[in-house]
Amino acid sequence: MAMIIELQNLNAPELDVFARLTEAQLRNRLEPEKGIFIAESPKVIRRALDAGYEPVSLLMEPRHIEGDAKDLIERCGQIPVYTGERDMLQQLTGFALTRGVLCAMRRPKLPSAQQICAGARRVAVLEGIVDTTNMGAIFRSAAALGMDAVLLSPTCCDPLCRRAARVSMGTVFQVPWTRLVEKNENWPGNGMKLLREMGFHTAAMALSNRSVSVEDPVLAAEEKLAIFMGTEGDGLADSTIAACDYTVKIPMYHGVDSLNVAAASAVAFWQLRAK
Repeated sequence: MAMIIELQNLNAPELDVFARLTEAQLRNRLEPEKGIFIAESPKVIRRALDAGYEPVSLLMEPRHIEGDAKDLIERCGQIPVYTGERDMLQQLTGFALTRGVLCAMRRPKLPSAQQICAGARRVAVLEGIVDTTNMGAIFRSAAALGMDAVLLSPTCCDPLCRRAARVSMGTVFQVPWTRLVEKNENWPGNGMKLLREMGFHTAAMALSNRSVSVEDPVLAAEEKLAIFMGTEGDGLADSTIAACDYTVKIPMYHGVDSLNVAAASAVAFWQLRAK
């Protein structure tokens, strides 16, 4: 049975994990060595539980105890369930709970790229994606449109941060992902080396004189393809583009020069999915 605890003192140390969760503070709390992340909304929490993530504690409005979160409480077993009215929870967390439920969960150790790419034919490689909304949207597209895994450069934001996981609708727990290289490793050199050792050809999504259309049948014919998507605004680094086997563009109309990286990823993933 879960322990239902009505909030009386917002300064209680056991609530620290939920306190003042601005994006900056959340990222600080989600350093890997801290071992905790926050999942928001019943759907996202369910997908995390389905994927085997371990819950630590729940925070919710009273109406959810016998409502939207009843099954979550039953699934989570003997963990604390802190409850308070919406205004109190907003005072605690620093933001309005969109779906009225948060879950603190243990952060698992990241697998290696070799582990998650075993048997993969299409992987997305993200370079410098720092906007959490874009990160979540890319993961949702990756899950829906045939990517077998997502690999991150050292400068990408955390896919398990609250906003990214919520925007992804919990697909960050369904699509295998990891950092392709560590912060102190050479990028993109070591990443490219590892991808080639795993048998992948590489495609940089970028506009340049050497770009081929995303509809080029040569791309679809590749047995294993890693699709590189670049940071918001500047796109992929020149060194990354130069190191890839292909430079690929999405044809544009009406004078539009490019798409947001989240929108571009959806087009690229669908067109380049393994047939």
